[in-house]
Order: sequence, then structure tokens, then C-alpha cells
Amino acid sequence: MADEKKIGVYICSDCGIGETLDVEELEKVATSEFKVPVCKKHPFLCSREGVQVIKDDINNGEVNKIVVAACSPRVHADVFDFDPLKNVVERVNLREQVVWSQPSGEEAKEAARMMAADYLRMGITRADKAEVPEPKIADLNRTVLVVGGGVSGLTAALEASQTGYKTVLVEKSPELGGWAKKMYRVFPSKPPFAELDQPAIGAKIEAVTNDRNITVHTGTTIASIEGGPGEYKVAIDRNGAGETFDAGSIVLATGWRPYEAGKLDHLGYGKFKNVVTNLEMEELVTKGGGRVARPSDGKTAKNVVFMQCAGQRDKDHVPYCSTVCCNVSLKQAQYVRESDPDAGAFIIYKDMRTMGLYENFYKSAQDDEGIFLTKGEILGIEETPDGSLHVEVDNLLLGRKMKIQADMVVLATGMVSSMVPEEKGVNNLTPEYIGHYVKKETEDGEIEELEPESLILNLKYRQGPEMPHLKWGFPDSHFICFPYETRRTGIYAAGAVRHPMDAVQSTGDATGAALKAIQCLELTAQGRAVHPRTWDRTYPEIRMESCTQCRRCTVECPFGAYDETPDGTPLEYPSRCRRCGVCMGACPQRVISFKDYSVDMVSSVLKSIDVPDEGTFILGLVCENDAYPALDMLGLNRMNLNPNIRFIPLRCLGGLNLVWVADALSRGIDGILLLGCKYGDDYQCHYVKGSQMANERLGKVQETLDRLMLESERVEQVQLAINEWEKLPGIIEEFVKKIDDIGENPYKGF
Repeated sequence: MADEKKIGVYICSDCGIGETLDVEELEKVATSEFKVPVCKKHPFLCSREGVQVIKDDINNGEVNKIVVAACSPRVHADVFDFDPLKNVVERVNLREQVVWSQPSGEEAKEAARMMAADYLRMGITRADKAEVPEPKIADLNRTVLVVGGGVSGLTAALEASQTGYKTVLVEKSPELGGWAKKMYRVFPSKPPFAELDQPAIGAKIEAVTNDRNITVHTGTTIASIEGGPGEYKVAIDRNGAGETFDAGSIVLATGWRPYEAGKLDHLGYGKFKNVVTNLEMEELVTKGGGRVARPSDGKTAKNVVFMQCAGQRDKDHVPYCSTVCCNVSLKQAQYVRESDPDAGAFIIYKDMRTMGLYENFYKSAQDDEGIFLTKGEILGIEETPDGSLHVEVDNLLLGRKMKIQADMVVLATGMVSSMVPEEKGVNNLTPEYIGHYVKKETEDGEIEELEPESLILNLKYRQGPEMPHLKWGFPDSHFICFPYETRRTGIYAAGAVRHPMDAVQSTGDATGAALKAIQCLELTAQGRAVHPRTWDRTYPEIRMESCTQCRRCTVECPFGAYDETPDGTPLEYPSRCRRCGVCMGACPQRVISFKDYSVDMVSSVLKSIDVPDEGTFILGLVCENDAYPALDMLGLNRMNLNPNIRFIPLRCLGGLNLVWVADALSRGIDGILLLGCKYGDDYQCHYVKGSQMANERLGKVQETLDRLMLESERVEQVQLAINEWEKLPGIIEEFVKKIDDIGENPYKGF
């Protein structure tokens, strides 16, 4: 793009805009106030003819910064896409957030005109401050690294290979297959979903070993991984022999391990020989060729009690449901019946959870007269001299206690992510990363340190060597919108390492993760971000000469996009960056910015607002991921918004810089409402910690307000999910009333 700024403003009059607003007045805002050389209106701007008007001006060299004043930027993004590497495009939302959110009538029209004029000023200012991105495009490595050789890992490797990508599969065990290779039978996969299937893992292993695109390393661990998407440097260790290679993206598919049954001695495990786990039951049946034999003496088991949720849904052991255990017990009950038609299986459950079509599998077990199912609790287990077990059960369906004489008791112990160290357990994990700890003596006394040999990925990240987790050791992700994404860009979790799931679910999960790993490679090669801003080609640019090495950016980045030198100078890894702007908001020196998003830009935008001399006037800083579309939904549903508020979208509320608060209040704005995603244990922030960090920064805003001699209540943050859009008018009115009670900003009019 030429150095000269050539701003063109294009105003649409369709969708009720021309009926409510004075388009000629808006043209005067552009031409008189901002001296914009090109300003045009069109009755149907998103039509082929309307778009061609803009294209002609671009091709003629008349404009290179295009301001489209029409509908929401969340619609017609493809229509108004004018080569973002050559032109700046700024959208001004006149339809959803002005015309459609205001009532009819002359008084309302006047308020809408003032809103539209302000939003046009804000859009022109934003376009003026923005520059086209300069994407970092390089010839990146396109190999997919798959860590784990079970069902998920094998599937991910095959899917990546079949789309043409070289794949390296690393498995720590001597052979492929994982737990699936130990299964005697697997859940039904065909209608009527009543008959067990033969395992298909052997065919999958054969497909992987014969695939020329896939390199397999068994008996191998990851010594280290450094770098970022498209440029990972991977070091592996195989029996002491090291090897290194490059990779572009990673699928983490290390699976699960059974909960340690030794912690369930109150259920007889480790005390009685014929009390086994569900996994041990599977191994017994596989070894016996289908025969269910007691471990103590090898006799065929006539009566087997299955205890569901053994240690699960229990805050002292495994707080969650492992989802597959009910089906496993139903499957193994069939083993008992097939082993001996006169044998009986007793399944004692808290709740039977057989998702989807597996409900038919459950019904087939109910129809079997040899399988007894009841809701209840095991009160105690006693062993007789011959090894049999007396199991006392509180039958909650019959409302009485009963005793069962059993040959075996099988405990459904559940699934734990492989990322969880055995000595730690799911309830005792560090908040940021997971690994095996050892105690060491240092000059400062005894400390706990991670053992590198015990880690899975051994990431060379400033933020820690393993995957951050939300809770219970499962790699953290945005569980609704981006389930495969983790907080380490380019690393995608799949299968039971991500959350408990069976082999069928893991297969679909691994397919999704492999496709995300491929998408990451292709986006990174174009200099684009991964979710959620996949169109974004900008990068954080640091004015290093003004950096004070405070480490705020390296600490607060949710995705590890920065490492640092020993003195604290940030080291950038652009391909790890999600473009959220959290680092920009964190920097006290304001030296981090993007080509089209900066502290100065937002300050200039809010200073362009025409703040009235009288009446309560509010600024809304809103997250573009949930809050901004919620505002659009108000317009789409023709719900009315208070006209005395102006909204500025932020990439993430975590990018909030406190200078904006000072600028807004010193301009005479009476109150500032921050609208962002929910946070906490069940967060839905697209950038993990953005809303939470904004809230933490607000704790420091009191200093700014004290300096201005203003009340802290003038700034408020509200958590809002996209589906709570109907609450917005009430939230805004309540805040306006509070500001009315406080009184007008004394800086108003200065």
C-alpha cells in the first residue's frame, strides 16, 4: 500500500438505515470533520453493484482505507473483503446497533442520528490509525507429530497421512495399540447395538505400520519440544539413543490410565484376591479365551458383582464420571453369561449412564434374566474360607438391604488422564502444569522440582514443560467452541487424555484433532492465526527500546507466545500467538501493538466520540466474541438499547489497558461498562483468562480514579455469555441508574 492514506467512506441506506438516519448529515461528518476525499452512499451496498463501486475506487487508486457504514462486521465479511494485505477495511455497524436497536418516533430518530455520527467518527478514526498487516510467511515444516500409539494416536496418524501429510508417531510402550489391544470384545457398533464386536485394533496397527507417510517410534519418549507451530524442534529418546527432527504441529493422544485401585481398600481391593478392577477383568477374560475364572483358584465364576463408580463421583478420589464404565460393566456381564449360561451378573450402580444408541445395549442387558441391575450402594464385603465373597448391598430401588454371595467383585475404577502423575492424583495438581515431583535440597532449603524424565511432552516453554489444565489433569480447552484446542498453540489433544471416552468416540475425536493440526499448519504458513481470529495476519510488535523487562507480557500471555532472556526481555514466538491482545493490555509501558489494534488507536477512537455536555453518557468496552454478537442479537430481535452509550469492541477484555479508563473519564464520560465472557472454573472466555485478567486489572483502577477524584463505581465489569443477550438492556439500564445516582462526571464539558 502507498504511504499516503486514502480514506473512502461508503454509506448504505438499505435495511432501514436511510429511513431512520440522515445520510447527508453522515456524509458531512466524513467530509467536513475528517476531510475524507471519497464519500459515497448507495441504496444497496452489499449488492454486486454496490461492491463494484468500492472496487472501482480501489482499482483507480482513489482509496486504500475503506470505511463501510452499513451492517454488522459479523455479516458479509466475504462481500467486503478487499485484499486485506493491501487495504484497510473498517466496518461501522449502523444497522444492528443503531437503527434496529432504537424505537420509532422523531425523538428516537434524533438519538439514532447522534449514535450513527459517533460510530462513523469512531470508524474513520480507527481506519486512519490502522495499517495493513505484514504477515510472517515462511516455508514451514508440515510434519504432524502424534504422541501416543493407542486408538486415538493411530487414528490421528492415519487421518493425517491420508490427507497427504508426513506423520511421526511416538509411543512409549514397546508396541502399538494401547489399552484397546487388551480388550477381549468391544462395544456394539452396528444396529441393533446388542451384540459385542470383535476388536479392530489389529487392522489399524497394520495400516499404520504399512503406511509410507508414517514413521513409527515405539519404546520412545519425548526428550524435549521447543519452538512453535511450523517450527517445532523435537528430541526423542529410545533406550538412551537420541534423535531429533522437525515438526509443524502436534496431536497429543497419550490416552488414560486406570485410577489406582489400591486407594479403594475399603472395597476389598488388595485385601481379597477375588476383588478385581474392570481392566483386570478384561485381562482375565482375554487370557482365558472368554472364560471368566476367579483369580484365586481359576474356577469358573458363577456369580459376579459389578460395582459402578468405584471411587468415582467421589471428591476424595475421582470427582467426575468416566462415562464408559457402565457400558464396560454391561459388556463384562455378557462375558459372565457367555462363559456359563447358568452364571449370574449383578450390577450395582449409582446411575446407569449409557449415552446415545448404547441405550439399546443397556436394554438388551435388562432383557437378560441372568443380569440383575439395581441402584444401590455396597455397604461391606466379607471373604469366606473358600475365597467367595459376601457382598452387602443397600438396594435403593427395593428400599432394603440384601446380601449377595459372589465368586468375584469387579470394581469400575474409572479413567484418569495420562497427564496426571500417579503420586499426585486428580485432586492435587498444580494450576498451570503437571509432572512428577521430587524433593531436593538447595541453599534455600527443601524444594519440590519436576523430574524431566517423567514428563510427556517436555515443552521448553517459560510457562512450564507440560500442558496447562483447567482441573483434574485434562488438557485445557474451550470446551464448547474449540474442544481440540489447548493453551499451547499447535498442540491438539485427542481421545481420553482430553476427557474420558470410549474407542468409538476417541476415533472421531482423533480425526477432529488431526484436521485441526493440519489447519494450524496451513494457517501458520499464510501468517494467519488459529482460532478464533483465523483471518488475522497481524502480530504483536514490541518497541524494544522502551521495554522495561517487567515480564508482564511473558507471565500473562495465556498461550505461551513469549519466552524471555535471563534479564526478562521478551522473546517472541509469533506462530504461538492467538492475537488476543492480552499482552497489549498487560504492558504498563504501552510498547506492544498490532498493525490494526493498539492502545493509541482505542484511545483515539474514544476521544473521537462527541460527549454531550449534559445527561448521563456511558462507554461500553465489549469483547468481540460474546458481548458484541449479543448486542447484534438485540438489534436482530428489535429490542431497544439506551441511546446514551457507545460501544468499542475489543479483541478480548483481557486486552483492557487502564489508560483507556483514564482517557474516557477525563473526556467527561460518566461511566464505563466492561462486557466480557464468563470466567472461573467453568469459563467460556475464548482466550482462557481474558475476562479474569480484566477483572484483576480493575482492582488497580481505584488508583486512577483516586487521582481523578472520581468514584470507583463509575467502572463496572459484567460477565455475559452470548446466549444471555436478552439481559443486556436491563444490565445497561441498571448501570445507567447507578451512574445517575452518583451524578455527572465533573470533567464533563472540559
